[in-house]
Formats: sequence, C-alpha cells, structure tokens
Amino acid sequence: MATTLKGRDVIAIGGLTKDEIELVLAQAARFEERCQEARELDLLPGRVLATLFYEPSTRTRLSFETAMHRLGGDVISVAEGARSSSVAKGETLADATRVVSSYADVIVQRHPAVGSAQEAASGATVPVINGGDGVGEHPTQALLDLYTIERERGTLNGLRIGLVGDLKHGRTVHSLSRALSHWKPVLTFVSPPALAMPAEISEELRKQEVTVNETDDLAAAMRQCDVLYVTRIQKERFADPAEYDRLKGSYILDRALVERTNPELTIMHPLPRVNEIAADVDSLAGAAYFRQAANGVWTRMAILALVLGEQL
Repeated sequence: MATTLKGRDVIAIGGLTKDEIELVLAQAARFEERCQEARELDLLPGRVLATLFYEPSTRTRLSFETAMHRLGGDVISVAEGARSSSVAKGETLADATRVVSSYADVIVQRHPAVGSAQEAASGATVPVINGGDGVGEHPTQALLDLYTIERERGTLNGLRIGLVGDLKHGRTVHSLSRALSHWKPVLTFVSPPALAMPAEISEELRKQEVTVNETDDLAAAMRQCDVLYVTRIQKERFADPAEYDRLKGSYILDRALVERTNPELTIMHPLPRVNEIAADVDSLAGAAYFRQAANGVWTRMAILALVLGEQL
C-alpha cells in the first residue's frame, strides 16, 4: 500500500493508483473511528484550507470545511466565487490560486469548466483538490462513494453496480466508474440514449477488462445489481430547457419498485435529489445516501491530512 500523498494535487481519480486509493480509504476509516471519541483532532493546527467555489455547493464545501475543522485546522472561503472574487474581473484561475497559495496550505476548487482544476493547479504552489470541474470529474466524491460501498457491502471486489440517470453530464459517475475499475466490477449504465455515458469512458473501462452493459430499462438492471447509484437529471447542464423537460422524469425509484425487483439492493445518490428517489425509499435498510453524505467528512479528512503529509 502507498504510504504518502504529501504535496500531491488531486485532480482526477485516474491520478491515484489503487494503492493510493486504499490508503485514503484506510485513513478515512481511522478518522471515522477516532471522531467517535473526540470531535476534534489536533492533527493540522495552524494549517489553512481555502475553498474556492465558482459554482454552487452544499455537501462538498461544507464537508471539506468540517473536515478541516475536525483536523484542528482553519478555513478561508469564497463561496460561489464567480460573483464575489477577482475571477469576476477577469483574473485567470492560475493567477487566483497562485495568490491564494500565499494565504493557505491547501486549496479545494469547484468550477463549471472542464479542465479548470488542472488550470488552477498550474498556478498554485500548494496542493489543489478538484471539488468538481463542470461535467468532467469529481474525484473526492468517487473516494467517498468507494468508502460507502465498502462499508455497505463489505467489499469492493467484483460487485454488480448500476449507474442511473444523467450519465452524460454526471461528473460523479464519470469518476466513480473509473475508480471502480481497479476492483473489476460489472457496471450497468442505465440512461435515456440522449444521456448515455460518454463513449470514451465506456471504451476506456472495457480496455481495462471491466464488464460494461448499457440499457434504458431500470427495473431489469435493478434485478442484476448489488448497488444502484442514482443521479439527478442536471437541469443546469442543458442548453435547451425543452430537452430537460422531456428527460427530467426518465427514472423514478420508489419503495414498491425496490421491493418488487431487489429488496437487498444498496441505493446511493450523490445528492441533491429532485424527484428521482421517492421519500418512501428513505426508510429502507439499503437506502445509503444520507450515510454516504456523512462519509464525505471522514474521506475528506483523510485526503486533506494525506496531501499535507499527516496521517493516523
């Protein structure tokens, strides 16, 4: 297993080896255990996290900020910074992160443009963590998703996992499918044809000897899966509102459907949900999405500590 990520950027999940991912997951488990005993760990005193969010966020920003506070560090923040930072004046992301590097020890950035995290890292002199770059990637979400799957199912090896919804625009499913490739899953992509997983990702997975199935039949896919990862249809990614309206109700998961097809299913969602998972699913034992959101704190504690050269 890898022993350090000190000084590393976390831009795309493909930038981490299987050993490095397992290091993050192991550290996350230790942080979860330790935080049951003490709400704050004195691991990063005097260290500062800068959160630069040029796109709305609740879970990613707050879980990173909570993680840093739990580690004993401090946070400076620009929320939805496209309106409230110098980037609105035309400053490049590379210049912005070069400046912020003199204020903070690590930077988390979210931005609507694919490739923006790499641009930010090119100017920074401290580690940059990608909190989501448009429809590109969301590597820390993939790490907390892996942690959740392992917690819920007891293993990552050889699972049958269905990814449902807006697979075209969904950076969470782009990163998760790539991350899962290390454990040789059977992946079933469930979407309307217009929202299919990008072909280059499917081809990349098949070259890694991952079994990939594609369908628009949710019920049939559910019968064959251990884990169902549901995503919302992302209104903000559509140039044509009429196209969004046509597709927005493509899949709705309710309790009756789960009980009819696969009562043992583990159900995940990166949140926020709109109407794709009915509230009557929440009380099912396999409904893991709120536990999944909570796992973001432990996983992001692990990432922050490791890139800053600390671990338990």
